[in-house]
Amino acid sequence: MDQGRILLAVNGFNPQRWHELFAAERQVVLEADGAADPSITYAVVWRHKPNLLARLPNLRAIFSIGAGVDHIMTDPGLPDVPIIRVVDPNLTQHMSEYVLWRVLDHHRQSMAYRAQQSKKVWRDLPQRPAGDIAVGIMGLGELGRTAAVGLRAAGFRINGWSRNGRQVDGVTVFAGDGGLIPFLNSTDILVVLLPLTPATTGIVDYRLLRELRRRNGLGGAVLINAGRGKLQKDDDILRALEDGTLKEASLDVFEVEPLPKTSPLWSHPRVFATPHVAATSDANHLVGPMLAQMSAIERGEAPSNVVDRAAGY
Repeated sequence: MDQGRILLAVNGFNPQRWHELFAAERQVVLEADGAADPSITYAVVWRHKPNLLARLPNLRAIFSIGAGVDHIMTDPGLPDVPIIRVVDPNLTQHMSEYVLWRVLDHHRQSMAYRAQQSKKVWRDLPQRPAGDIAVGIMGLGELGRTAAVGLRAAGFRINGWSRNGRQVDGVTVFAGDGGLIPFLNSTDILVVLLPLTPATTGIVDYRLLRELRRRNGLGGAVLINAGRGKLQKDDDILRALEDGTLKEASLDVFEVEPLPKTSPLWSHPRVFATPHVAATSDANHLVGPMLAQMSAIERGEAPSNVVDRAAGY
């Protein structure tokens, strides 16, 4: 059976390594031969041009290079074929490490100690045990559930919030609109791992941050966003930091990326900023599973990790 060709359509980074690994097994191209190229059977994409896939007559599936699929769902010419998410243990482990690192950094008052170090101040600060601190995870998908396991092992109390209220061992779960405020009121450190959908765009705003618990063992509420930049409103985060609604924030994602050099978030003394690196996609780990999915489709098997278009993830 003719396997057809893979269209590798990515923007924002050099796809050389992806191309090399795919080309070792199948024919792969960076551009289709015209808008209706019949030779393309799979598309592997990241922020591809709108309508690029609309007229490919033999397209069988679309693969996202990143964990998020919002960059695909906004394509107005999206064809009616399965959209397949990345689910990889390596990517999930990276995210779990990032979340644990940032939670521990805030819990152990690293920003305060770094400020003391810059002034050559030798003074110990009161330290509460992890069991006194509630970490709330917004988004209980694969990434959120795995992060919860690591945080529980470190001794933190874990809350979780999702639209459907999916139960997770060792996590106090809150569901839907009715559960959001109680979830926030019970949370000291908020970790945002939601998918980006029309319903979640801009959800991390000033009103939401005001509901976090501020009278706690940390001396204030903390925000960690390692999900998607457009989940948050950068100006609202700055406002919350300035008026004490937030004590500190760790941000891996931003409304505009790269973060503009004029943004006050770069130099804010209580913000830790990283350039969207919490869980980067590694071609060495992801190309193999994608090729396996393609082979399964050709054997007549249903692909796994297919996006629910109605839900948007």
